[in-house]
Amino acid sequence: MKNIRLPSGETVPALGIGTWYLGDNARLRADELATIRFALDSGIRLIDTAEMYGEGAAEELVGEAVAGRRSDAFIVSKVYPHNASRRGAIVACERSLKRLGTDHLDLYLLHWRGNIPFEETLEAFTRLQADGKIRHFGVSNLDPDDMQEWYATAGGEACATNQVLYNLGRRGIELDLLPWLREHRIPLMAYSPIEQARLLHTPQLQAFSRNHGVSPVHAALGWVLANDDVIAIPRTGKIEHLRDFLHAAENPLSQEQLADLESLFPKPQRPIPLQML
Repeated sequence: MKNIRLPSGETVPALGIGTWYLGDNARLRADELATIRFALDSGIRLIDTAEMYGEGAAEELVGEAVAGRRSDAFIVSKVYPHNASRRGAIVACERSLKRLGTDHLDLYLLHWRGNIPFEETLEAFTRLQADGKIRHFGVSNLDPDDMQEWYATAGGEACATNQVLYNLGRRGIELDLLPWLREHRIPLMAYSPIEQARLLHTPQLQAFSRNHGVSPVHAALGWVLANDDVIAIPRTGKIEHLRDFLHAAENPLSQEQLADLESLFPKPQRPIPLQML
């Protein structure tokens, strides 16, 4: 599987998994645990979660899934904007660590911009890093203006990633945010790369799949993974879906297929506000 290099020089797999909505339903828990463990067995080390997901339920699920094999996982979690103060982010991180059953996070992100100044959040993040509670830090859902402000704030240049919505149907960032990140060598982390499966049912992708003999999942996820500086984190709680993700990661699309997808899902002609789900 292809790896993506973080600004620190460390590499992570280009394919990770998300956990939004996981851990909410007790009847699905066994399947969700099995899926995360299968991901680790398959080399998908990066697991993304957040204190917001089920108000900690997803973190607890991840903690149970990685118990006994913490070194196999690269765990990403996120702090609520209203918890991202000098003191609040530290307390929130401690809660996340407890739910995850670990003494450190591999990557800690500001979930989106709130009213707390970046200066405070970065002070907390750098302190958490110095104390060994987090290894890397970054942001999520920040637009180009936000990124410039974050980067100009003391400590902000250590940003490891910006996690945003990016897929075939959400290409607006290619006109402004993605070029800025590339200029500063900050990899993008793409959440909802198959738009929570909605992309798979579009007429364009259905036609592409028939013409090229690849599944809609393979097409949509393969297009995102074709980038050398983008980490994709599709969400799933089912092993069969995870197998489809792995197939896409292990069988890159051809240049002809990528060009066809580009024409079927053209990027906007002008920048648009950063989109979120």
